[in-house]
Parts: sequence; structure tokens; C-alpha cells
Amino acid sequence: MSVEFNHARRQAISNPIVSFDEEADQLVGAGPYERTDERAAYRAGHCERGFTTTSGQVALKMPMLKGMRFAAAVVERYKRRETSVEEAIIEMYLAGVSTRRIEDVGEILWGAGVSAGTVSNLNDKTFKAVDEWRFRPLTCEYPYVYIDGIYLKRSWGGSCENVAVMVAIGMNEDGYREVIGCAEGFTKSKECWQDFLSWLKSRGLRGVRMFTGDKAAGMVGSIAEVFPSARYQRCTVRFYRNALAKVPKSKRSQVAAMLKAIHAMESREAASAKAGSVAAELESMRLKEAAKVVREGFAETLTYCEMPASIGGASARTTPSISSARSGGVPASPTRSPTGNPR
Repeated sequence: MSVEFNHARRQAISNPIVSFDEEADQLVGAGPYERTDERAAYRAGHCERGFTTTSGQVALKMPMLKGMRFAAAVVERYKRRETSVEEAIIEMYLAGVSTRRIEDVGEILWGAGVSAGTVSNLNDKTFKAVDEWRFRPLTCEYPYVYIDGIYLKRSWGGSCENVAVMVAIGMNEDGYREVIGCAEGFTKSKECWQDFLSWLKSRGLRGVRMFTGDKAAGMVGSIAEVFPSARYQRCTVRFYRNALAKVPKSKRSQVAAMLKAIHAMESREAASAKAGSVAAELESMRLKEAAKVVREGFAETLTYCEMPASIGGASARTTPSISSARSGGVPASPTRSPTGNPR
């Protein structure tokens, strides 16, 4: 069935002269051999053009005009490949496939090879679009910003290596989230975090009430220096993980429920009291190390209680959106943005 459909599609695409001639008639303002004062140009035959689609290589017959440049609405001028084909080429290159191998795959899938120059031009166009997105000005206020350091795989020089990337996701006053910045850097360095936050500020980041992130080295101090009026919220999920790391596997489900009960309270005072009782109960269970983590760190996880509920303060207490972006997901919001090449 798919073979028949692709054959029919190729036949339909390879004979577009009727639709193109209709477009040419509209541009010229007259049909073939028609005499009228409204004529804006004259026919000059056709030229044949190759076009690569996911169904294979097809030939297009494009009308030629005298006195006017013809541009079809279906196929852009000078475009030789379908957008999905170009995206597949770029993805193969970014995955580490060699240009020679891409050419072989192109011959098998689409019946048309792809030169190294074509691959290079497509990537240059992609990287330019990514850089425009990365350095775009931030025009609205983001009351809550999630920041984290993640590790991504990068193919370089024939080998695959881990690269540390600092990522920031902003939530505006309407509750929409979007990636507002990403940059390569050492995630345990205060200098890198300070440069990253200063870069965001130079692009127009303003109105930040609270930053949410893990308690990475240098992160908290950098926030206080670059955005002195913003508060710091420790990611509750990371807080749970740090505490559960001190608990035997047989008791982790029970302790996890106890920890979640802290942030189920309706006020900071109630949550603080609950944290004290949880720490005391952990000590009675002979889990002193876990109790110490709770006593020393719970206050940093309750900053969201002081934020207005009208703009989603409670939803900004953790950074799951960045973790999902690393695993191939998208931020939990209507706004979906790609994570660009760090450098």
C-alpha cells in the first residue's frame, strides 16, 4: 500500500506543469497566446529542475517568463529538497554520521546523493538560526526562572563525549515556560554561573522574583550577586533525592511519603513544623544522616511559600522541565523551544 501511495505521490509531484502554468497565468495576467492590455510579461517556455522528496527524486517543469521572475508557491526558488529531507540530513550529521555515509544513505532513501558542500551549507543555515534564537532579546518579565546544569552527548573528532550545559527556563506572568538561555560551561564553577546569569541579564532578563535550582557549587552566590532582589528556591525533588540517598532501600518509599508531606502543607509555618516532626521521626528510625539533611536543608525548599499564588509560586518549587528536556521531553507548558547548540 505504501509503495503504491509513494508511486502515486511521485507521479503527482513530477507532473506539476498544470498547477504551475495556472500560477504563471495569474502572474502574467493573461493566458497563453491571449492578447490583452493587462499582460505584464510573456512566456518563454519551461526549464526542468530536480527536486528531492521523501518518495525519491522527481523532475519539475518550471515556467519561464520574460519581464518577470516566476516563483511557485509550492516550491521555493532555488530549493532542491523537501524540508523533511533537509531535516533528516542535519540530524544525521549532528548524530555523527560522516558526509560520505550521508551521501550513500541519500542514494538509498531518496535516489539522490548529497555532497559535502550541501551538508555544510545546511548546517551553516541551521546554526545561524540557532544563534539567532539563543541571542534573542528577552522582551517580557519572568517572575520565576529555573536554572540547572545538565550533561549532553556531543560527537567531536570521531568520538562521543559529555558536555556540561547550563540551561535557564523562564516562566512569565501568564504561566508559560520557555527556554531563555543555554551555554556551555563548568556547572560547578561560580565564575561560569556568574557569567551565565550576567549574559541573561544583558539580554533583558528582568522582574525575577525567584530562581529555582539545585544547590550546585557557586550557583546560590552568583544569584545573589547578579540578581540581588531575587530569592533562591532549592529544587524539592533534588532535596528528596539527597535525603533518600541516606536511607536504606527497604525504607525509601515510607520516607519519601514523609518528605512529600512537608510540602503538602498550606503555609510556611505548617511546613516548617512538619519538617521538624519528620526529622524527629527519622531520628527515631535510626536514620540520623537523613534527619540531618532534612533539618539543614528544608528551609531552602520553602521559599515558594512567600511567592504569590496568582502567578504559580507553588509550581516553581522544582526543576522537572529541565530534566525532561535532557531526556528528550519538553517543558510542561504550551511553549515549546529547542535547546540550541551551546557554542
